[in-house]
Formats: sequence, structure tokens, C-alpha cells
Amino acid sequence: MRTGSLCLIVLATSLLVCAHQVPAKAKHEPLSGPTVDKEELRAIVKELADIAPARNSGNVAALDKAASYIKAMFTAHGYKPAEQVYVVEGREYRNVVASIGPEAAPRFIVGAHYDVAGDQPGADDNASGIAGLLVLARLFKQHEQALNKRIDFVAFTLEEPPFFRTRMMGSYVHAKSLRDSSADVLGMVALEMIGFFSDQPRSQDYPLPFMNLFYPSRGDFIGIVGNYSSSWLLAHFKKAMERTPMGVETLRAPALAVNVHLSDHINYWKFGYPAIMITDTSFYRNPHYHTSSDTLETLDFERMAEVVKGLYWSILGLSARDVNRAPSP
Repeated sequence: MRTGSLCLIVLATSLLVCAHQVPAKAKHEPLSGPTVDKEELRAIVKELADIAPARNSGNVAALDKAASYIKAMFTAHGYKPAEQVYVVEGREYRNVVASIGPEAAPRFIVGAHYDVAGDQPGADDNASGIAGLLVLARLFKQHEQALNKRIDFVAFTLEEPPFFRTRMMGSYVHAKSLRDSSADVLGMVALEMIGFFSDQPRSQDYPLPFMNLFYPSRGDFIGIVGNYSSSWLLAHFKKAMERTPMGVETLRAPALAVNVHLSDHINYWKFGYPAIMITDTSFYRNPHYHTSSDTLETLDFERMAEVVKGLYWSILGLSARDVNRAPSP
């Protein structure tokens, strides 16, 4: 995820739709299963964060090592992953794609990027997202027969600078390929930093000062961000994820609003697909963002496991039955 300037692009009233979470037990029965092992998540993050040199755009061999690991993990879970290879400035980069469910059915995209910005291990940004992606792929393989939708799990390359917000992003290449093939896309979720949490007072920042009037001051929640066209998808994920012990906060805003676009979901918006971002809010909470201290030891794998459990039930709800695609009012 890239920082970008904190410009005041829209009026405050156009930014906020949802604020504080109502405690899950007051609204829903808690989710049971599946079991998400925090040690499985930890092992994946460690494998990626330990790759040296750093898996950035300048170190293609390191990126290829990360891609090979991701591909091997998909294969170990029973998938037949494919590589989406493309060339940038004379060098090859690759997305890794693993699919499940009926081939001709409407599809839902679950994505996370595996590259980092600069010379840093990128445990939260974004080995945590890839860990969530791979664990979700394993869980869904166990329940393949229940699916009447297709799920594409996609590990993206080149999300970070210098290619952020260009057509060289792996997610742009993937989203464009869906449009070019006239694929029936139900929607997309980007897992962008899902491992850093804090119970300390005033540990949570926001793009605009007034937002702390509506949102918590502690960084102990997971965020769901979407544009107006993705309202129904955001509401669907919120409902399922609120049934975990995790706090859940949502933001629905115009696509050009302050920093709601800072991950791979932006490229699905460009092609008219509903898309949301699941995030621990990145540099608004995590002081290790884009630094050498973004390490395994800073992450909370207990909470991260609950996030993955909520994602599992959210995606299963989309993939195992018919859903209403109409935007929420």
C-alpha cells in the first residue's frame, strides 16, 4: 500500500457512511469454525519476510522466489495454479492464480500482493495478506463441493511503488484480462495488511481529523473499505465479519476520496467491478509501515486468525448461494 498525499478531495459528509461497530453478540450468533491456525499464518509470513534480498520490483529473482513459494502452497492444497506473466521494462513479472468452483459460474476474486516497497521484510505489508489468501484457499478446497460460484485466488505482483497506480500493477493486468475475456465477475476483495493491532489509547489515526469523532481511537479493529458501487459487497462482508470477536469498522466513500484507493481493489473499480479492501488501516496505525521494522514479531496472529475466519464465512456466503448484487441504498 502506498502513502500518497492526504488531500481533502471531498466534503466530510460524502466520506462517512458507517461508524462504530455494534458488538457482534448483540446482533448475531458468534461464528463457529472453521479452525484457523495462527501458527499456519505465522509460518507463511515468516517464509515471505525471510526472502532476501527484499521482494521488490528491482529484485526480480526475489519476487520469483516468492511466487514459486505461493504456487507450491496452492499446489499442496490441491490446486493447479497458473502464472499470469507479463513484461515491464524488459523484465518478466508474474501473478499467481488458483481457481476453485464451477468454471463457467460467476466468479469472485480474492487477491493480495506479495511484493514490498524498498528494502524491507514486509511482514504486514503484505505477507499478512498473502498468508490470509493461502489459508483461505486451503479452507475452501475442503468444501469445494458446496460452491456454486467460482473463486479465483490471486497473488499479485507490482502493487508497490514505482508502479502503483499504473497499468503495470499485477492487479491491473488481472482485472483487464477479466474484462477482455468478458468474465462474469461477482466482485473482488483485496487483503491489504491484516496483521497489526493495538489496544493502546490513541493508537489509531485517520486521513481527516474529524474522523476520530466517528471511529475508535484504538487500533484494535479490522477495516472494510469500498466505493459506492460496492456498497452491497461491503455490507455483506460487514455482516459476517461482525460475528467474530474482532471489531469491524467500515468506510464507504467515492473512489477519489482520501486514500480509499491505496491497494489492488482500485484496478477492479477501473473496470466497473465491485471491490472492497480489508485492512488494518496501514500507516494510520502501523508505525512500521514501509520500514525495516515491519517484521514478524510486530504482528498479532490471534486477531489475524479471527480476520481470516470472518473472511471465510463472508466469501462462503457469496459463493455457496445466490446473492443480491444490487447496491445497498
